[in-house]
Amino acid sequence: MIQVTQEAKIKLISLMKEEGHDESSSFVRVGVNSGGCSGLSYDLGFDDKENEDDKSFEDNGVRIVVNKKSYLYLIGTVLEYSGGLNGKGFVFNNPNASRTCGCGESFSV
Repeated sequence: MIQVTQEAKIKLISLMKEEGHDESSSFVRVGVNSGGCSGLSYDLGFDDKENEDDKSFEDNGVRIVVNKKSYLYLIGTVLEYSGGLNGKGFVFNNPNASRTCGCGESFSV
């Protein structure tokens, strides 16, 4: 399961509305892809269609869908959002990552 902080929830809902997605039928899709400077990279977007191998759950009022393969890498992850002067964007705090890159967008296990 992925936890969503209050700051991340507010930003996700705002972006969802900005991009024309309906909160009642759309959800946040989180995934892991090969690539990035540490070997694996995070993928975050909006979707409205679930696939057969997806796992779906809700945290802090945000519906999240993850495909089965990515889910194994993301168990226990906390999705945060930082809008401060030192950096702006979503941050994945992943307890399964043994190493992350400096920008925080890729990791290895």
